[in-house]
Amino acid sequence: MRIRIVGVPMDLGAGRRGVDMGPSAMRIAGLTDRLTDIGHTVFDDGDIPVKVPESQKIDNHKLKYLPEIVRVDTILAHRIEKVMDEGEFPLVLGGDHSVAIGTISGLANFARKHKKRFGVIWIDAHADMNTDTTTPSGNIHGMPFAAVLGEGAVELTTIGGDFRKVDPKNAALIGVRNIDKAEKEIVKRTGIAHYTIADIDKYGAHRIIGKVLKEMRANVDLLHVSFDIDSVDPSVAAGVGTPAPGGLSYRESHLIMETIADCECMSSLEVTEVNPILDIKNESAEFACEVVASALGKKII
Repeated sequence: MRIRIVGVPMDLGAGRRGVDMGPSAMRIAGLTDRLTDIGHTVFDDGDIPVKVPESQKIDNHKLKYLPEIVRVDTILAHRIEKVMDEGEFPLVLGGDHSVAIGTISGLANFARKHKKRFGVIWIDAHADMNTDTTTPSGNIHGMPFAAVLGEGAVELTTIGGDFRKVDPKNAALIGVRNIDKAEKEIVKRTGIAHYTIADIDKYGAHRIIGKVLKEMRANVDLLHVSFDIDSVDPSVAAGVGTPAPGGLSYRESHLIMETIADCECMSSLEVTEVNPILDIKNESAEFACEVVASALGKKII
């Protein structure tokens, strides 16, 4: 494939500094070489410029740094739509998970323009389905999944256009293990497919991702995978801003991504929340590159 890398060094949506260095950390870990070795052609567009928090003020403590996040995500949405228009595969490197609003909005616009059905697999320790009325922190990286499902502040739900970006019936949440009460209510009300880490323990990662992919292949034409590194257990990837114990194992993570690759139905991918400040010798970025390679076709033999 022709893969187009877009970096979004944004940490404005997070509660801790450092994820703005995530795209650079993944590049330093050799992402381009790993993908080239598989046989892909890789182009790197560099990073979308993002203002640092020290140069801004917080006007709304329920939606911290909202204007700059909206600006960056709007630019990202246009960039991703253009990549899709050119027949390339978008690979977005975050940054905190608020970048997903821009990525998914661009993909949704492309799908709408070409009358394609669009679906999202969200792999995360957290549901990211808070809104400005439910958030305990005001950190927007806890809101992107809700926003693309049409829930929450209008400033976020209308990035890239005033329409719901993802139909809940074409969305799946995998690996969740830390979810707020209000988020649980949104998950139940929207009816999105959801598989907790307990479900993975009971039924196995392969059975769950196989079920999700079977449903996606039947119902969508374009499939986006949004992978938050904190979905993985901190013993595997310590360099994340919001670690939660009991996550996906190293082998489960690769199994999920390899199964997605075998499906040959993924049309875009993003990886978020790598935080080098909290990492050990760039190990989390190395792991992030490994799972990207698995998702894009790397095999043991």
